Amino acid sequence: MEERGRVATATVPAGSLAPATADRRAPGLRTRWQVLTVLGLACAVWAFLAVAAVRHGFFDLRVYYGAINHWVGGNGHLYDFLLERHRYGFTYPPFAALTMLPMGLVSWPVAIGISVTLTTVASVLMLWWLLEPMIRRTRWTAWFVVAVAVCLAAAFEPMRETMLFGQVNMLLVFLVGADLLLLTRNDRRLAGIGIGIATAIKLTPGIFIIYLIVTKRYRAAAVASGTALAATLLAGAVAPESSREFWTHALWRTDRVGDPAFVSNQSLNGIVARLNPQDPSKLLWVALVLAVLAVWAYRSRRAIAAGDEVTGFALTGIVGVLISPITWVHHRVWVLPALVLLVDRAVGTGASRRRRAWLLGLALVTYGVMCSRLVWVFNGKFESLSGWFGSNAYVWLSLVLLVALPHAATPAAAPVPRSATPAESLPDTVDALPTVERPRRDRSLVKA
Repeated sequence: MEERGRVATATVPAGSLAPATADRRAPGLRTRWQVLTVLGLACAVWAFLAVAAVRHGFFDLRVYYGAINHWVGGNGHLYDFLLERHRYGFTYPPFAALTMLPMGLVSWPVAIGISVTLTTVASVLMLWWLLEPMIRRTRWTAWFVVAVAVCLAAAFEPMRETMLFGQVNMLLVFLVGADLLLLTRNDRRLAGIGIGIATAIKLTPGIFIIYLIVTKRYRAAAVASGTALAATLLAGAVAPESSREFWTHALWRTDRVGDPAFVSNQSLNGIVARLNPQDPSKLLWVALVLAVLAVWAYRSRRAIAAGDEVTGFALTGIVGVLISPITWVHHRVWVLPALVLLVDRAVGTGASRRRRAWLLGLALVTYGVMCSRLVWVFNGKFESLSGWFGSNAYVWLSLVLLVALPHAATPAAAPVPRSATPAESLPDTVDALPTVERPRRDRSLVKA
């Protein structure tokens, strides 16, 4: 007893007041360093954007704004509008125009402010949903992690292009993410509504309805389909002429969208078009799309079997930009969830050093290349093999992510506690035990 008492006393360090004081000071010092780090990173990103970001003058927002005011002002049909000195007009379904009607009531500067604000809020919320599990698991400072992620996202070419074009991309990512990461988890009756609204605004998020079907969430797929149909019928009732024009004519005029061989089209169709800009092979494009869909369906079902909805969300975002006939660089904000997941899986518990290095390396390379505007170096230089390969850099990285993005492991059965007695470690029922036939004793030998 005396020896145990001496040992216990010896473990108390002398001058224990100093560590306690240091502990009280440490949180404040850490916060100061975090604030300085965020400010320094924000300044570095600002300097990078000042040099690397292309000023587009909110070109796409100008198309939306002009088309809505042309339509509301009674100057003609929604799809008659073409931006002055350009051949670009409104290309989204009529329901998208209904959601943009407030632009007919505000000035151009106010429209820019609304667009920037909505994109910023949607981006921050989306990053929080993706980062929150990692923050909770690692116990990192939440505001610091989100602030660093927002700074890095601002330098990401698809994100900055979305902002500077005045595009709706992050709003669509937000709607689909809210559906899969919140509604599907918390209220299955409403699951599918966000995907349905996003699909009615722009057809490409419809890939997530197929995702719900592939992963056997038929109720959510029905809700999404019904929501998209209801929104489309609402637009048809409010604007019948514009709806008829879109579904019978404007939708099929691919020349309104742009040249598929243009280097900004980072999709499988863009790869094929740059092989032969004069006569791209539709058969080759269909074959590539089917192969990619097969890989995606297999990986998505495995992710959902492991209860990993966020990986299914990321994989579907990747496959959506791959199979779409036109995927401009700013559409590639759908790759952002996969980058966050690579970091999440790298810092996850149980990751080996080699696995951590591979995941962080892939995230760093993908992020670095998709910040660098690398593909623009090869614009119009598709004749050589190196030019063709370099012009499709974002597509190659997306294909790697589709194959290599890890999903969460299937939860294993809980191990038997060490303190459990042998009786406690046995199965709960006798029926669960293997049947062992005992040897019968010969009673005649016993009597003898």
